[in-house]
Amino acid sequence: MSLTSDPPLARTSAEPDDYGALKVVPVRHPWRWVAVTVTAVLLAQFVHGLATNSGWEWEVFAEFFTAEVILKAVWVTLQLTFYGTALGFALGIVLAFMRLSASPFLKAVSFAYIWAFRSIPLIVQLLFWFNLAYLYKELEFGIPFGPGFFSFDTMGLVGAMSAAVLGLALHQAAYAAEIVRGGVLSVDSGQLEAAAALGIPRLRQIRRIVLPQAMRSILPNAANEVISLFKGTSIVSVMAIGELFYQVQVIYGRNGRVVPLLMVATAWYILLTTALSVLQYYVERHFAKGSAR
Repeated sequence: MSLTSDPPLARTSAEPDDYGALKVVPVRHPWRWVAVTVTAVLLAQFVHGLATNSGWEWEVFAEFFTAEVILKAVWVTLQLTFYGTALGFALGIVLAFMRLSASPFLKAVSFAYIWAFRSIPLIVQLLFWFNLAYLYKELEFGIPFGPGFFSFDTMGLVGAMSAAVLGLALHQAAYAAEIVRGGVLSVDSGQLEAAAALGIPRLRQIRRIVLPQAMRSILPNAANEVISLFKGTSIVSVMAIGELFYQVQVIYGRNGRVVPLLMVATAWYILLTTALSVLQYYVERHFAKGSAR
């Protein structure tokens, strides 16, 4: 009995000899091009309207955009943002670690603070602090429930600007606390256990191990809160503080040029928010060293 090999498989007509000779047909997306065309037309119409509609009154916009009163108002807005952010996050860090502590009392106090200040609208808080002198004529410092050593008149101590900074900072602290707590919880607990096994002090563990890693989670949310606070400073206009939106309201209340003055405020908000976003990008890139390649 002779052994014979199987005959070779016949090449089908569907298999080409040279795959390089195949014609590559790209996938077509007709509806994508329709969407692009419609969007481009709408944008062109919007830009054309900005350029040709006399109602925008760009000459009035140019007149007031760099006016001295507007620049002073922008500076007040930046001050409110800076002090509100600095004090808010300083208190927020304390509240975050109170919630992370092993003490039930500290946890309860921190939780109650965050719950209260996130529940009460910011405008109510600002008006409350603005009218603090109605409840407390003076603040006295001394032995608790005992004699006082010195006191301050709240009417002169808590003015409009102080009340605005206090209200913004205390409101911001509630949100900052949750942002910081979430960032700390994102760090693997095994690293703390290893650091403790090596005898590294608790404070150094937090400063050198936990916070540098937590910053990658904290920064995006923190930057959003800072930008939100920057725009939210417009709410202090109810206290007649000369920030950007209040001054714009005063000017267009006198000359009746509402739209161009609102565009002045809009342009400054966009410009400064863009600057904060660029700063956020570089700070995030700094803390991403070692994790991003």
